[in-house]
Amino acid sequence: MIETVLLIVLVCVAIALIGLVLIQHGKGADAGASFGAGASQTVFGSAGSGNFLTKSTWTLGIVFFVCCVGLAYIARQQAENAGRFDFSETPAQVEESAAADVPVLPVDASVPVSGGVPADASGEPAEAAGQAAETPN
Repeated sequence: MIETVLLIVLVCVAIALIGLVLIQHGKGADAGASFGAGASQTVFGSAGSGNFLTKSTWTLGIVFFVCCVGLAYIARQQAENAGRFDFSETPAQVEESAAADVPVLPVDASVPVSGGVPADASGEPAEAAGQAAETPN
């Protein structure tokens, strides 16, 4: 929850920071403004825009880095917790749950079984009877 909020704030601050940097004039614009060129076209007056935009940029920059550090801390906590195992179950509980998961098949007494292989009519396992007939004596 807090991770999502921080991520949304980070994206909004990044977009606002980009906008503020693009709005600001470069150092070369100051020379023309000192002779009166462009002073009447600013929203904040001839001197107020630089100070306001500079402080806003610094504030948004600080908020951006605080959000980045907060997200990094949350990511580190999640990475540490991802490698941990929960050993709260005792081995007896694990064995009981494992035994309950295995289905029990009904045993049919009419089918003779020898070593897991069904027997043929002679009573020998089907695979062993076939192999014995193929082997020369």
